[in-house]
Amino acid sequence: MRLISAMALVTVFLAAPFVVSAQPPIPAPADVAAPPKDAKKTKSGIAYKVLTPGRGTEHPTETSEVRVHYTGWTTDGKMFDSSVNGGVPAEFPLNRVIKGWTEGVQLMVVGEKTRFWIPEPLAYRGQRPPYGMLVFDIELLRIKN
Repeated sequence: MRLISAMALVTVFLAAPFVVSAQPPIPAPADVAAPPKDAKKTKSGIAYKVLTPGRGTEHPTETSEVRVHYTGWTTDGKMFDSSVNGGVPAEFPLNRVIKGWTEGVQLMVVGEKTRFWIPEPLAYRGQRPPYGMLVFDIELLRIKN
């Protein structure tokens, strides 16, 4: 899927439940069904595991605009969205996406790739698909404050 603006990503996260991509789906990670025992957990319930360490010490803030590559799956392994498939990173302000992204991406530094297991209350709150816990691989490419 090609996301070319912050509004496009906001539409993805707030309005479009499943995005159809011309590319074949990216296979789900083996641990998509549940976080592994070595995953860290935030107070709000987000589980996460750093897949590739980043560089530097700067973290985005809640209002930072970020550039990321990401792929999202449901816990049954179905990919529902990906900037990786389209080859175009997404850019958006962190306060314009689901709460789990707003919180989780603030834990990252540029260059880092992290897998997040976001509980339903921090995703779409059961109000629309995809329902339940969502799993995202996110690579933080840039922070623009």
